[in-house]
Amino acid sequence: MRIRGAIFDADGTLLDSMFIWDTIGETYLRSIGYEPKENLNEVFKNMSLRQAARYYQTEYGVKLGIDEIMDGVNAMLERYYCFEVPLKPGVEELLKRFRASGVKLCIATATDRYLVEAALKRCKALSYFGEIFTCNEVGHGKDEPDIFEAALRFLGTEKSETVVFDDALYAIKAAKEAGFPVAAVCDSHEKNQEEIRVLSDVYLKDLAQLDKLQKLLPV
Repeated sequence: MRIRGAIFDADGTLLDSMFIWDTIGETYLRSIGYEPKENLNEVFKNMSLRQAARYYQTEYGVKLGIDEIMDGVNAMLERYYCFEVPLKPGVEELLKRFRASGVKLCIATATDRYLVEAALKRCKALSYFGEIFTCNEVGHGKDEPDIFEAALRFLGTEKSETVVFDDALYAIKAAKEAGFPVAAVCDSHEKNQEEIRVLSDVYLKDLAQLDKLQKLLPV
């Protein structure tokens, strides 16, 4: 197999940022005067920010508008993305390898565009990607294939030659069910590693494991 296109998740795959998302749902809710129920952040793991904002309204009776809630959460995230979040190990080397081989790259993420752009620009990695697709803009979460299909249309490559790189079980399931080859990237904040290992075509402890990608990488 020769890779001609690659669709990368951002958080937990390109960016070492999942620690922020482990607590942001509860932190934001407390900041507006509500006490979160148990396992709130587990509930949010499969949701886009817009879906999470609706959940605040329906489950907690938050009276703020959807856009106001989203703006409030993003305001709490900005400092991390603009100044702190680093790339994960091996990312820069892999992106250079793909660029040299002519592989077309884009991003599919549940995080808002401007945050991902800020982090990647600061880390000097934004220029590798032709486009960023977000769940909010596509209108579907990554538990559905729509965002991956939109990215594929942009790349213009064959699905069998377009690899999805992701760390989250729900996204990996959606990509596999839609027929994409998947390279799973281990992140300590995702608990379902054994199921991910079984589902994925390639399982990587990190993107520095280029030897494991040899059967997928262009030759």
